[in-house]
Order: sequence, then structure tokens, then C-alpha cells
Amino acid sequence: MPSAPSLRDCLPADWRSGLFLGRVETAAGPSPILVQDGIAYDMSRVAPTAAQLVEMLPVAPEKGERLGDLDALDLPLLSPIDLQCVKACGVTFALSAIERVIEERARGDANAAADIRARLEERVGGSIRAVIPGSEQAAALKQALIEDGVWSQYLEVAIGPDAEVFTKSPVLSTVGAGAEIGIRSDSTWNNPEPEVVLVVNAAGKTVGATLGNDVNLRDFEGRSALLLGKAKDNNASCSVGPLVRLFDGDFTIDDVRNAEVELTIDGPEGYRLEGTSSMNQISRDPLELVRQTLSEHHYPDGFVLFLGTLFAPVQDRDEPGRGFTHKVGDVVAISTPRLGKLVNPVVTSKDAAPWTYGLTALMTNLAGRGLLSTQSEELTA
Repeated sequence: MPSAPSLRDCLPADWRSGLFLGRVETAAGPSPILVQDGIAYDMSRVAPTAAQLVEMLPVAPEKGERLGDLDALDLPLLSPIDLQCVKACGVTFALSAIERVIEERARGDANAAADIRARLEERVGGSIRAVIPGSEQAAALKQALIEDGVWSQYLEVAIGPDAEVFTKSPVLSTVGAGAEIGIRSDSTWNNPEPEVVLVVNAAGKTVGATLGNDVNLRDFEGRSALLLGKAKDNNASCSVGPLVRLFDGDFTIDDVRNAEVELTIDGPEGYRLEGTSSMNQISRDPLELVRQTLSEHHYPDGFVLFLGTLFAPVQDRDEPGRGFTHKVGDVVAISTPRLGKLVNPVVTSKDAAPWTYGLTALMTNLAGRGLLSTQSEELTA
């Protein structure tokens, strides 16, 4: 198994010139940080949670406690989010739409997928790439596919007016760079989903982006879309990081729109898989996905939004025609130059570190450190 990468290896190529938000584990407990000009600052006395720090932006990092150069930081990185809701969009790329239909038609059986894939790509592959979701052309394609007997609920969210938006995991359950990610021990067909993740404040403004792995169980969701919760929300099944890059004059939503997200999976048996997800092929604009996520709801602590992936793991691993599925010991690396690299080893969810640090533990810790009263004073100052 490859050795764990250093923090320096996971940082964006231009980490000394951007503005970043993250979280670290200090001796006292979890603390949000800002990184500017390569220098990290503990912001816990200004804003005790990352969600609160997002709401205070822009804020001068110098208001916090200087920790020193980021690449020399001797504190574990945590997931850079905490109290934000974790939302995700699915089927936002044409290829992912086809793969979801395959899962549905194969009823979660990887052995049946190859023939279905070939037929579907021949019938809808070009058509689905050519239409704008919700357009008249999309409605006409839908009707033709219904008449042809190949319509699916997944094609509805791929080319219909409404995007698929779901809740990926509970607040505080995400893991960060270097942590183990979990696959249910009773899943036999699963994969990583390398994605760009937007960070949105309580007012609905998108303030930055990071990387995420929306770990997915293809066998569960393939049996029934009603099993989406079991397919998506499991112990250690959502990783985010390494840091949130905040938008500024040099890094904007256009960098997200044009990002090339690379994926590598190194297996314990010497297997290697490589893939790329080109964000410029997304079917719906990232800010349109944010708008649909907001809907008529209010997120008082903001939310993060996984934008979906172009990556479809169809490369055979063991048996011809069976495609890819994880093995314990896999190391997944998701990267793009301006957001860095998110690396996580794979275990089963039951063997991953149990999630015990929830809202009660966090609030107890912050109160014990006197940070909740500090925040109150900051807001009323």
C-alpha cells in the first residue's frame, strides 16, 4: 500500500497565494483556521465553528492566533466543515445518468451491467449529452425514450427540469484528508465518487469550494432508488478536504466550472485505476444546482453541496465484465491543482473509526473552552 502523503503533498499548487478555510484538532479541541499567504491562523476565539467563520467572511486572519507556516503545521487536519448541512446532487453528468440507469436495470447485479451499458450508450449516449435539462428538446427526448421503453427515473433528473438533490450525511459526520473512508461490509458493488464541493452560507451565497468523496454503494441503490439513504449515508462514507478555498479575485466560480478532477485508486494487490471528471461537461451550472438546493428552505448554518461526478468506474478489476468495486486497503486520491488532494484509505464502515463526536460533544467542548460566550461578545460588539 502506498505510504500516506504529507500535508504538503495534499496542498494546492498555489497554496501560498490563496485564501483557505479549514479545521484542525488542537490540544483543546477542534478549531477553525484561516490560511493566508501560507500562514495558518487559529480563528476559534473569533468564530468557534467553521460554519460561523463562513458567516463572518470576509474577516482578517490576523484577528486569530498565528500558528505558523501551513506546511509545517503539527496539528491533524479535520474535515473543513462542521455545522453545515451536507447536501449532494446526483446524475449531473450524462455518463453518470447512463450508469444509474444501468444500476437500476441490473437491479444492483454487477454481472448484468455490461450488456445493458452497451445498449443504453448506443440508444441515449449521444442524445442525452446534446440537450439542456428542462428544455423543449429534453421533453421531446423524454417522450421518444418512453416510447422506446428505456425511460428511467434517473433520466428524469438528468434531463428534466428538477435536479436530484439529497442529504448525504449528518452534520459533523464527514471525515477529512487522511482519514479512513468506509464501505458497508455487506456491499459487493461500490465505488468512490470524486466531486467538487461548494460551500454556501446561510444567505445562499457560494463562498468557496473544496473536494469530496461521495462514497456510493451501487448494489444497494441499484436494487431500488428508495435505498439511496443506505447507499449513501454510512459510517465514514463522506470525506471532504483538505481545505476550503475561498473565492477571491484569483479564484472564482469559473475555476470550478473548468476544473479537471483527477482520481486514482491504488489497490493492495497492485491494481491501479485512473479517471478524470471534467466539470465543463456538467449538465447543469453549479450555481443553478445551488439555487435548486436552496429551494424554499432555510439553512441557518449554511450548507455544502457535492456537485456530482463524470467518473464512472467501469474498468474491470477481477472478473471480465464485472467492472470495479472497492477492496479493503484501497487508497483513493482525488485532486485538482487549485483545490489540492484528498486522500483516504478504504475500510469497511464497521471497522472505520466510530463516529462519536456529535453536536453534544462539540457544544460541550466549546462551552468548556469559553468559546460560546466569546462568540456572543463578538457578534454584539
